[in-house]
Amino acid sequence: MQNTLQPDLPLRDVVFYTLRQSILTGELKPGERLMEIHLADRLGVSRTPVREAIRRLELEGLVTMFPRRGAEVAQITEKSMNDVLEVRRTLDALCAELACDRITEDGLASLKQACDNFEQCVATKDAKKIAQADVALHDIIVEATGNQRLIQLVNNLSEQMYRYRFEYIKDSSQHETLVKEHRIIYQSIVDKDKDTAASAAKTHIDNQKKAIIRQIRLESQRNHKNSQPT
Repeated sequence: MQNTLQPDLPLRDVVFYTLRQSILTGELKPGERLMEIHLADRLGVSRTPVREAIRRLELEGLVTMFPRRGAEVAQITEKSMNDVLEVRRTLDALCAELACDRITEDGLASLKQACDNFEQCVATKDAKKIAQADVALHDIIVEATGNQRLIQLVNNLSEQMYRYRFEYIKDSSQHETLVKEHRIIYQSIVDKDKDTAASAAKTHIDNQKKAIIRQIRLESQRNHKNSQPT
């Protein structure tokens, strides 16, 4: 865990964003205890900004507090995932529809480049690079709507969405599906085909949901098996 943020940020923000990024990318795993002293030592800070960061992360739903046990990285549950993805599914479909009407020629060129870049990142098999390329691609579609309220709503979900998206992207068997779905979304926007664009955006989320549910259930089975007496 290291700080890659702007050095002019207040220390409490540096600690908060560093811990949040570690949770979103899985460096700090679901269920892992967040020990203030340990984290402070790793980050080279006092316990105060760590304590403040943990409180902020709890408000974002990324950390769970337990009496006498302290703070833990929040579990990725089917309920929490559904809450995020069912909202994002509707917003992504709307963004795709609006982009069909509103995207500029420069925007289309950027979207094409983003699709190409995503495929190049898939070839590296680096989950972080793939996730970043995926976010960049979808951001272009969202920005193309020109609707500031919609952009704000999507941005508010982005951090939570990233956590689930990253879990999906770690599964390399899904990469070719992602590439194909991106191509369909791009071409439908080029063709100004709203129905196909919206449908493809929804399918994109639905497939993520199915894959993540499989992972959640497999992890639950492993944890249950490991907890059984030998």
